[in-house]
Amino acid sequence: MDSKFDGVIIVSGGLDSTTLLYHLVKQNLKITALSFDYGQRHSRELVCACWQCDSLKVPHKIIDLGNIKQLLQGSSLTSPEIVTPEGHYAQENMKLTVVPNRNMIMLSLAIACAISLKAPKVWYGAHAGDHAIYPDCRPAFVKAMQRTADLCDWNPVDIEAPFLGIDKAGIVSIGLELGVRYDQTWTCYSGREKACGKCGSCSERLEAFEKNHLKDPLEYEH
Repeated sequence: MDSKFDGVIIVSGGLDSTTLLYHLVKQNLKITALSFDYGQRHSRELVCACWQCDSLKVPHKIIDLGNIKQLLQGSSLTSPEIVTPEGHYAQENMKLTVVPNRNMIMLSLAIACAISLKAPKVWYGAHAGDHAIYPDCRPAFVKAMQRTADLCDWNPVDIEAPFLGIDKAGIVSIGLELGVRYDQTWTCYSGREKACGKCGSCSERLEAFEKNHLKDPLEYEH
């Protein structure tokens, strides 16, 4: 395929996908970025995604999935009546943060975008720390989606998740070498003005910076 793009990256505005964005830009790859507004409580992450893509001069679109929010209920990220759970990611209650089929939906749209651009790759920031809680971040899911991508069109698109075997502390380590502006990323699930410091996402992020002997540049409530 002849394309002006090497691929499409899904950028949430969080720590993992932003680090991946810098990683690809560092390789001088020609990429375009997609973010998705699916009615998430922590929509501030989309502001960060815009800031990062603009800073790195990466073409970027936010895709409005608001109309399907009614189909994605039962998660604390999309159902306001469900309280955001606090604690570590490994705890059972963190499954309340799973948005039904989120990554399959996003990857399907990113694959469609790549096919339309005749771009050969799609990247997303799934990592090892997600495996226990998020089924759509497991290696088996990535393999299954790759098989689906191989069958859905005549133009092949490779799905790549370079951080699949790396935990968040390792991703922060990579990002520090790349000069990632982590003060312009958003991880907290609470949807408040400051990061709560108590939800699973905050806990994992704080732990990742601690393992790198650094203070997280975000401002926290606690």
